[in-house]
Amino acid sequence: MRIVIAADHAGLSLKDELAPFLVRSGYQVVDLGAYQYDGSDDYPDFAKAVADAIASSQAERGIVVCGSGVGACIVANKIPGVRAAVCHDTYSAHQGVEHDDMNVLCVGGRVIGAEVAKEAALAFLQARFSGEERHLRRLNKLRAIEEQALRASQKAATP
Repeated sequence: MRIVIAADHAGLSLKDELAPFLVRSGYQVVDLGAYQYDGSDDYPDFAKAVADAIASSQAERGIVVCGSGVGACIVANKIPGVRAAVCHDTYSAHQGVEHDDMNVLCVGGRVIGAEVAKEAALAFLQARFSGEERHLRRLNKLRAIEEQALRASQKAATP
């Protein structure tokens, strides 16, 4: 599975532990930065890079690390087709995929330790969407809401 990973300065050290661990675990990992510490970098840039890669099918799953995971999650969810969530435990990480078809995992480098982050990342990457009727129904509702918002946005932008 091809995955993309990125982090701002607050998540850099955790990303730098996660990426090689995931490679050793058999995943093709594309690191979208940051590559060195820069205290003035901004999480939206890295979260958008991951989300864009997911939306354009350059990767199947993505991981973004910022200070809390929250900011990265908010940004990633602005990109159509991305379903991101903050998960600091294995249950949420796999359940988010199984029930909600989550495709971006957001974690907080200031919140979660490296070992728990590794376990959560593996749970996320090993999980598959269930396809159960109730989960598919809910996913289709989510997609309809997203499409409605896109149409409204396009309509508002048209003079």
